[in-house]
Amino acid sequence: MRPSFVALVASALLAACSPAAQDSGANASGPDAKGDAVASSGQHLPKVPVVITRANGGPPVKLSIEIALGRQEQEEGLMHRTDLGPGDGMLFPMIPARMPNFWMKDTPTPLDLLFIAMDGTVVHLVAGAKPNDRTPLFAEQPVAGVLELRGGDAARLGIAEGDSVNWGTCASEAEPEPSAEMDNFCPA
Repeated sequence: MRPSFVALVASALLAACSPAAQDSGANASGPDAKGDAVASSGQHLPKVPVVITRANGGPPVKLSIEIALGRQEQEEGLMHRTDLGPGDGMLFPMIPARMPNFWMKDTPTPLDLLFIAMDGTVVHLVAGAKPNDRTPLFAEQPVAGVLELRGGDAARLGIAEGDSVNWGTCASEAEPEPSAEMDNFCPA
């Protein structure tokens, strides 16, 4: 156990001192419930359009979501973020598909996690993941991506298992060509 603890401490120190951590927009601010500016720690990433097509035939849900493309961005995710508003979240593309484990360590805001299969279907939805919980969260099959939303947003927006998700240019074109890229996902 000792080597794992030492490695964990060394990794934490390196991450805290890395230029990426210092230049990631960690001091961005957003409004609080009263509209006053509130500092938020954590990374803020570029956004992509995301469209969720409901399996029940309801109108699609259209969002603009931060996308974590790199390994470091995906490892940090929404850790330390305190400024998530309605419809905010982060997308973690995983192409080729894999079976990731997520946890809520250092994440102060409840989240809903949508696990998305290669065909675009939401195959598992974890609603209201508890802040700072270290319990692994996962789907029991490989996924092409995971979409994290502010806790309660899946229910508020009527998103459910069986719905379909596209992102990037695939979410903004009328008839997208099939694509499975990290920043554009149009299942065939």
